[in-house]
Amino acid sequence: MIPLYSMESSYNKLSSAEFNGKSIIDGNTIILNPIDNGQGLINPKMGWTIHYYDNHPQNYGANLEPSDIMEDFPGLSTVYLRIPWSLIEPEEGKFQWEILDTPAQRWIEKGRKVAFRITASEPIMRWAAPEWVANAGAKGNEWGKGKMLSCWGESWESKVSLWEPVYDDPIFLEKVENFIKAMAERYDGNSNVSFIDIGHMGTWGEGHTVLSTQIEYSDEVLKKHIDLYCNHFKQTQLCISDDYAGHNERGETFPITDYAYSKGVTIRDDSIIIWHKPNHWYHAEMAQLFWPEYPVILETDHYGDGRRKGTWKKDLLMQSVEDYHASYMSIHWWPKEFLAENADIIDRINLRLGYRLQLNSITYPRKVQLGQAFEITQAWVNAGVAPCYPGGYPCITLKDEKGGIVSVLTDKKLNMRNLEVAPPHEAVAKKISTLFTIANAYDDTAGLFFRVAKPGKYDVYVSVGQEDGTPVFELPYSGNDGHKRYKVGTIYVTGRRQ
Repeated sequence: MIPLYSMESSYNKLSSAEFNGKSIIDGNTIILNPIDNGQGLINPKMGWTIHYYDNHPQNYGANLEPSDIMEDFPGLSTVYLRIPWSLIEPEEGKFQWEILDTPAQRWIEKGRKVAFRITASEPIMRWAAPEWVANAGAKGNEWGKGKMLSCWGESWESKVSLWEPVYDDPIFLEKVENFIKAMAERYDGNSNVSFIDIGHMGTWGEGHTVLSTQIEYSDEVLKKHIDLYCNHFKQTQLCISDDYAGHNERGETFPITDYAYSKGVTIRDDSIIIWHKPNHWYHAEMAQLFWPEYPVILETDHYGDGRRKGTWKKDLLMQSVEDYHASYMSIHWWPKEFLAENADIIDRINLRLGYRLQLNSITYPRKVQLGQAFEITQAWVNAGVAPCYPGGYPCITLKDEKGGIVSVLTDKKLNMRNLEVAPPHEAVAKKISTLFTIANAYDDTAGLFFRVAKPGKYDVYVSVGQEDGTPVFELPYSGNDGHKRYKVGTIYVTGRRQ
């Protein structure tokens, strides 16, 4: 039996500098050098993130209409829901998941993702951890009354006493684990969830108490909180705040971040560009352990705060992406205002944030014959700062004049996960040459019947995705067929010679 296609592959490296963007037809050979269109891409495990809830349910998605998911924000892939535990479980064992699910579905419906953090200590409310936890006997400490607090560009004197749990209290840990177990049963492995923060430890869930009771907790306590999440979330990406290691401690590695990494937990920096240089961020070195394996998440200072203090610098935002090899950048402000005032830097960051798969060159014959092997050569590069964590394979798809799929040709030996990361404009492309054979429509000898492969003119599309040819990734090119396949040209298929 003649196979649908057969493959023989060879690899070598080709400098991206060799491609000049020209299209060449040389006899029966077509050479194309597609040009990146500069658009923001929506792809797995990367992108811009907006804070729909930011500890308080009125910030920052409150001004968005239910129909508005900020589709005009280029590269916006994820809506982030950070909210106190007491609002989700106001009574023990009774959950109000709709607080998360309702806004989440607005984004999911449009092909975006969601992310969560559930907190147990907030400077804006007495009972971030539910009051019933304290009534059950969990120990806590009072703080905040008369203290000057600051958030969202405002400062105020707290009129009420705030309750912060003792984070290693066994009753507190028991109640936290019960919640995490219920949350994992609902969301673990959900393909619509990009990541979940380990959030029950510290003020704002950042793993520290420096702005609250200032009680120091050992790494063993922090590990307990990491373990509670890891014991129940087996599939969804978890992350911790960089402040687990100390909010201003500098260094490449720390025992607690080493432990998190060993458990498959990634890192997010809460928050960058709060202070003036050289303290614009503290933990870029810390991120170097994580980014080769897991997506790193950045969260800016509240944009309005930084603008008021004069710490907000667009060049620093761009530099942070490079220094951290960041895959996610979180918007910490009213998203429409941020977009209106930062469109230029958003476009620049989209060229580097996460991974960016570019087809630097494709060479294929103008005319091929059914049943006869022909060669396609492709050169791919990752122009971003981070690996393509999900991995994926290049695919060539032929379509007829009605848009019907005629042939799907995939080479699994080139996994985009393995493309190297480099400084801007220095990435090295990986070149792959593959022999494909399209089967005849009907072969009497082999008894193979393949209805759609017959002589004719076909459009050629490129895509990256699953081994079976299902596209997964947006590419920075025009000609999208609506299913993440991108037209690069045409090819003529002739009948088999007798």
